[in-house]
Amino acid sequence: MKKLLLSAAFAILTLASCSNEGSAVNTVESMKTPQMENFDKAFRSLGDPQNRPTEEERKRNTSELSDRRKALLVPASKELILSTGITEAELMRKTGGDMSQIIVWATQIYMTKSDEIRKNIKSDK
Repeated sequence: MKKLLLSAAFAILTLASCSNEGSAVNTVESMKTPQMENFDKAFRSLGDPQNRPTEEERKRNTSELSDRRKALLVPASKELILSTGITEAELMRKTGGDMSQIIVWATQIYMTKSDEIRKNIKSDK
């Protein structure tokens, strides 16, 4: 009887532990702003067959994204930057419209917001 109770208790603890881990992951995802989610999607879209580097882009042998691929990230990057209260004019003044600078700035914002989310989750536990 004791073995049965111990087994049941262990099973319940295991299930509770697993469900807590899942809810923590879901919390991180659910706390992302729509702009952060769009930024995620834009980066993931670079892996789509039509968005992968072309043979010509690969021959350049550079780690920098091609202008074609940068253009896929710029709309979501701008959206994320503007969501922080920066105006379009200020965005253009600071970046000069340079796609690389816009993407880098948005990446920094994304990382900062992600860190804040993780800190909030840790403080809630």
